[in-house]
Amino acid sequence: MGKKKNATNEPVAIADSTAEQQKQNARQWSSLARYGAEAFGTFLLVLGGVGTALFAANFPSADDNQAGVGFLGVALAFGLTLVAGIAAVGHISGGHFNPAVTLGLLAAGRTDARHVPGYILSQIVGGIAATSVIALVLSGKDGAFAAAQEAGFASNGFGEGSPGGYGLASVFVAEAVLTGIFVAVILSITAKKEYVTFAPIGIGLTLTLIHLVSIPISNTSVNPARSIAAAVYGGALPVSQLWVFIVAPILGAAVAGLIVRALGRRVVAE
Repeated sequence: MGKKKNATNEPVAIADSTAEQQKQNARQWSSLARYGAEAFGTFLLVLGGVGTALFAANFPSADDNQAGVGFLGVALAFGLTLVAGIAAVGHISGGHFNPAVTLGLLAAGRTDARHVPGYILSQIVGGIAATSVIALVLSGKDGAFAAAQEAGFASNGFGEGSPGGYGLASVFVAEAVLTGIFVAVILSITAKKEYVTFAPIGIGLTLTLIHLVSIPISNTSVNPARSIAAAVYGGALPVSQLWVFIVAPILGAAVAGLIVRALGRRVVAE
């Protein structure tokens, strides 16, 4: 959809990705506000998801998991934090919180290219800030940080790094396909005016479903910022395998964006 210029030739008067602003004919949010929103949303997503995986998935221990939330709890944590993040700051930045989503929306013609570098940097910074907080909390209990790091710090991986022992090809395909599905759902649900209020829930539930499918395969990335943030504290193996969780999600997202663009769904809610 074409962008309208105002009388003073200032930047876009209405944000394409924000239905609330369009409805109110509001001025565009500043770049700083957008980047801050993306950093906060990614921080919340990683803190909630990775934090649940490290603190609550197996409690009090992996051998005695009477009160742990398991895979289902971790999947819900990622989905719920995404719902909360989109509801809180999605009206400012569009609520990407994921470099693959940003690039998928760019491929679909649904986000402004000038914001892409700032969004991606903000997402990575927000994710690392979240795992740094988690690491700080873990350091308050003797041996907890070392144990989390030895277990990979909820990082993504294949082969030895995969919870179910899945190989590189399986993990790559799962990450690419599931990220593509995720981006396709985002593009479709945010293009429908009648779904505006439901969008955060629909997107969050989709992420929950993706985690239910793929936690045993790769510990679920579909988000390079999440993978980078965990690998920073996960040790040598997650770092050496990190490229898969950057390349596969971005590839899947870009393909999905191009397909949706080719099919003509480029109109956002007004």
